[in-house]
Amino acid sequence: MWIWEWFWNLLADLGLAYKSGKMLFLGLDNAGKTTLLHLLKDGKVSQHIPTQQPTMEELVMGNIKFNTYDLGGHTPARKVWKTYCTEVDAVIYIVDCAAPERFGESKKELDSLLNDEMLLNTPFLILGNKIDIPGAVSEAQLREAMG
Repeated sequence: MWIWEWFWNLLADLGLAYKSGKMLFLGLDNAGKTTLLHLLKDGKVSQHIPTQQPTMEELVMGNIKFNTYDLGGHTPARKVWKTYCTEVDAVIYIVDCAAPERFGESKKELDSLLNDEMLLNTPFLILGNKIDIPGAVSEAQLREAMG
């Protein structure tokens, strides 16, 4: 599966190969965090209800075993994000490319995470999701919006 190989290569490039660790899946509500996590874990796309409570899943990719934390993206749930930021090995920040009207809100949350002292040396992957939906922005537009 191409996404598995791509993700494995990315983790290896970040120096996260051959270990275990903690990874956060963050982003606004309806960005696709849970769907991506389950695609990586189970190898299939499935429908999910919005995440109301933080969930932990073990994700094994090659020689890497991650405890992944899928945290809700709705406004009240974002208040607990920082309680999960201790000893994090990677943050996957997912942006819905089909909802450019929410880019300002998403960038504000991303900037808050990038400026958090607990995450200063933590690698971030900013992933544009839902690029297959008509009207979704291009990679260049996403890069410009997320600055």
